[in-house]
Amino acid sequence: MDPRIEDHAEVIVDHSVDVRPDDEVIVSGHPVAEDLVAAIVRLCGKRGANVTTTLRTSQVSAAYKRAIDVDDISLSEVSLAMVEAADVYIGISADTNTHESGDIDPDKNAAMAQANKPIQETYLNKRWVGTQYPAPGNAQDAEMSTATYESFVWDAINKDWAAVREHQQQLVDLLDPAKEVRIVSGDTTDIRMSIAGNPAQNDYAERNLPGGEVFTAPVPNSVNGEVVFDKPLMAQGREIQDVRLRFEGGEVIEHAAAKNEDVLAAVLDTDAGARRLGELGIGMNRDIDQFSYNMLFDEKMGDTVHMALGRAYEDTVGEDNEQNESAVHMDMIVDMSDQSRIEVDGEVIQRDGRFQFEAGFEADWRSPSLSGRSPR
Repeated sequence: MDPRIEDHAEVIVDHSVDVRPDDEVIVSGHPVAEDLVAAIVRLCGKRGANVTTTLRTSQVSAAYKRAIDVDDISLSEVSLAMVEAADVYIGISADTNTHESGDIDPDKNAAMAQANKPIQETYLNKRWVGTQYPAPGNAQDAEMSTATYESFVWDAINKDWAAVREHQQQLVDLLDPAKEVRIVSGDTTDIRMSIAGNPAQNDYAERNLPGGEVFTAPVPNSVNGEVVFDKPLMAQGREIQDVRLRFEGGEVIEHAAAKNEDVLAAVLDTDAGARRLGELGIGMNRDIDQFSYNMLFDEKMGDTVHMALGRAYEDTVGEDNEQNESAVHMDMIVDMSDQSRIEVDGEVIQRDGRFQFEAGFEADWRSPSLSGRSPR
């Protein structure tokens, strides 16, 4: 077995979810990730935990969605009971065909997300982690050979997460006392939001693996302005390009996309919370140095910001603030590597991808990009 798989499993079991004796652990993964699943359950066994493994493939999911009538979609009580009984949930993404569900009716996908909301809410209150196995289908999406993609994935995952935590804490310390954040990128994005009273979270691979971001939640009714997400995203097996959203009073009042706008519209119509932002995240993992059509990685990429329509994570919402509720959580990315800035209470804390606590930061808006990289 590739030793990088063993390292990956150790990060999951020891760092991300801290498996303990007698834990009930669910490991859900694609058959192509069998080596990683085996390495994980072997470590769980050594720690005296109980393990249940489940098959999770886009082919199986798509087959079910094609067959069922939208009016028959409902919550699986068995699936809910299994997650309720678990202490730990480990989800491993891997694909042989990432477009397998591309022909599913977007409204059916939205209904499925709504029905499964209680399951999502339950496992989010467990010790959980989602990660990626470098499968051939994902390598194709990233336009890499399988070997190159393996190195890309494991370089981003198998690292010193204690050092990452220390570095990212500098951004947390800037955001925690803040009231307002403004994101500006070129002449297409200028958006403001309040984060007053909402804590910033330091993602150093405890729940998402790889980690490498700092994130919080906007106050739901505070978002105003326009944003163009210039990186594409995969949603419901389809690629959505150049999403443009205009917010007033926290809600999307105008939307457009250059490709698959109907999927975007279906997501926005899922429920009331789907028209509001549930997350503001800032990517800081510079080992993720190219776009890969995989949001688990792309949202962590250095020199980017991402915002998510829909559900806010409970730990990013202050005690006296409203938590945005939704069955969806759809991340979208803005490239911040050129002619871009993040302001916190009027102070520029990042310009062209460089933070004020990093070498090369320049506070003068008129100066050229000092990011050291050409725009992605």
